[in-house]
Order: sequence, then structure tokens, then C-alpha cells
Amino acid sequence: HVQLVESGGGLVQPGGSLRLSCVVSGARKSRYCVGWFRQAPGKEREGVAAIFTDGTRTYYSDSVKGRFTYSQDPGKTTLYLQMNSLKPEDTGMYYCAADPASASFPCPGYIERPTEYDYWGQGTQVTVS
Repeated sequence: HVQLVESGGGLVQPGGSLRLSCVVSGARKSRYCVGWFRQAPGKEREGVAAIFTDGTRTYYSDSVKGRFTYSQDPGKTTLYLQMNSLKPEDTGMYYCAADPASASFPCPGYIERPTEYDYWGQGTQVTVS
């Protein structure tokens, strides 16, 4: 059973930075699709990044491209989302998600299909104000 635990959210001023972490446990494969999503109050969940953990496919939404960067530790047990130049519209609950059965080719498209992910973390709140 795969578990994901996010941390690193908080309150930051516009223009500031935060680094979110997602600790993954229970994944039998080391190469699979992971995603970062966010949801603001009253809005639908929005994908901000989709990554295949072997590094072959990384995709960001236009709203965060150039400001957010994904990375992972060598063991692929901790995933990171570095968020720079934060804006008030980046405010929301941020979630990491994993699809351990995925192949690399469709992974970028999962940014718009949260239902493809089988496992989700509990979320971490990011407030830019």
C-alpha cells in the first residue's frame, strides 16, 4: 500500500519561495508517474506538475512553468516541489499523487486527469499574502 505525506506549506509573501516535500512509502516500483496538484477554495483541483520518476518526462502547467521545479532524492522516496516567485493566485491546498502502475508516455497528460492517480497525500496548505 503506497502512502504519501506532504509537508512544507506555510504563509509566504508574494515573491517568496517555499519547498514542498512528499515522502513516498510502499511503492514497489522505482519508476512511476507522480503529480502535484492544488486546490483553492471554491475551485476545481488543478494539476501543476506531472513527472515520471526516471526523469524522462516532466511537465508543468503554464501557470507555474518557470517558477516551480520538481526534484527528488536519489532513492526517489522524497519528492520535492520548489516554488519560487509565488503569487497570491498560487494559494491553495497542495497535494502530491502517485500512480505506481503507470508507464512514462502518458504521464504528462495526467496533469489534467487527477483520476489517473491511485494514491494521494493529505495535502499541505500554501498561502501567499
